[in-house]
Amino acid sequence: MTIRTVNTNGVAVIEIARPEKKNALTQAMYTAMSEAIVAAEADASIRAILITGQPGIFTSGNDLEDFMQRPPAGEDSPVFQFMKTLSECGKPVVAAVTGGAIGIGTTMLLHCDLVYVSDEARLAMPFVTLGLVPEYASSLLIPQRVGHAKATELLLLGEPFNGETAVELGIANAVLPAAEVVNHARRMAERFNALPPGAVRESKALMRRGQRALVKETIEVEGEIFGKRLRSPEAMEAFQAFFQKRKPDFSKF
Repeated sequence: MTIRTVNTNGVAVIEIARPEKKNALTQAMYTAMSEAIVAAEADASIRAILITGQPGIFTSGNDLEDFMQRPPAGEDSPVFQFMKTLSECGKPVVAAVTGGAIGIGTTMLLHCDLVYVSDEARLAMPFVTLGLVPEYASSLLIPQRVGHAKATELLLLGEPFNGETAVELGIANAVLPAAEVVNHARRMAERFNALPPGAVRESKALMRRGQRALVKETIEVEGEIFGKRLRSPEAMEAFQAFFQKRKPDFSKF
């Protein structure tokens, strides 16, 4: 199984465990993560959720081969179900970014409540460089957090950034040594055991209430355009170049 789950001391741990593929996410893995979040929501003994990866890698984003064989088709597709489940989760979600976090590896952090990153972390949102568009409401949330100018660097140019920059930009709470990030994130998640769960849930809902509808709408609009872009000649060139290990040539478009 490429998604491992375990409940321990009030925390539901969801571990992305496919290191041989740099934790690239398949449709089946999205389904497994969605189911784990739903199960954690329904379990009264669980006070928080922790999402983590493997040493040196959080996730490299979508498994492109799997993604092209089974492209998302509407809101019922596994990736969109995962987006919905995580963004609407009522319990606190903590992320421990253990290394590289590419594409949705970065954008999912925008829907977590506490984010701790390794000093080895390298984050990037290279959607445009793949002939695609931003997803998971990142076209809304990234400019809100970092400003339009910096968002242009991150989303249009796809510039990578490290853990310290993630903290400076308000994407993460703290950067820690690689060997400490998971344990620190777990300790922070366990702090919710001592807090009244109803007050935590209602406070989280209030904090997100102001733009809940706009986030949902943005995810839907991005998803529709993203699906069309997957079939575009630009994306085809980008994917072929990726598999052929060469630079894409967009001069003909």
